[in-house]
Amino acid sequence: MISLGPIGLASSNPFTDDAAVVADEARHAEALGFATLWRSGNLPMLAAAVRATSSIPVATGIIPVVRVSAADVIATHAELERRHPGRFVVGIGGAHGPQPMATLNAYLDELDAAGIDSRVLAALGPNMLALARDRASGAYPYLVTPSYVSAARAALGPDGLLAVLLMVIPVTDRDAARDRLLDGIAAWGSPERIAERIADYHGAGADQVVLRILGVDDMGTWRARLARTLFGSA
Repeated sequence: MISLGPIGLASSNPFTDDAAVVADEARHAEALGFATLWRSGNLPMLAAAVRATSSIPVATGIIPVVRVSAADVIATHAELERRHPGRFVVGIGGAHGPQPMATLNAYLDELDAAGIDSRVLAALGPNMLALARDRASGAYPYLVTPSYVSAARAALGPDGLLAVLLMVIPVTDRDAARDRLLDGIAAWGSPERIAERIADYHGAGADQVVLRILGVDDMGTWRARLARTLFGSA
């Protein structure tokens, strides 16, 4: 089982091709104390984030297997392992088509052959959770409630990694933040209230809660405010 720490950060610039923006965000996340940075499946930008930092793992949430070849993932992983070992966590999913499980299994076979075992699957339903349990280090679900996390933990067993993506809306105006769906799958309010919501997910069985911050203009300031509350960062 890989260990990614209790709280990760999802990129606020997941689809940019600006390596300077990626590097700055990665350095900020590492300096603030987030345990993992999650980026999209853009391999060159993932590599830029790894190279810009010294220790934080960078995970893909996710590499779509129908658009990015296993050969490209293997090549990027091999290059980064030479100078930054253990920093690239391969998150895959997006097997759309008539035989998604066969597509994912074939992709995983190629990663097996290359010796890449630090990997997670985007998983929601029981079949994908079982595949994540049997052929990966664990699962990375999104738009889920703490009650879902409890069920996913049971499906994965005690040793499977469970990292969940949580939308975070750091505003205190209930009317601006709330409807019933949002209350179920997001955290909103003060940093202290958001910390309590994160604790709900950890209590339900999540190993890591990955924060995607939304709805604010000054992203760097809010990253820092949350980090001070969560980690005591300066």
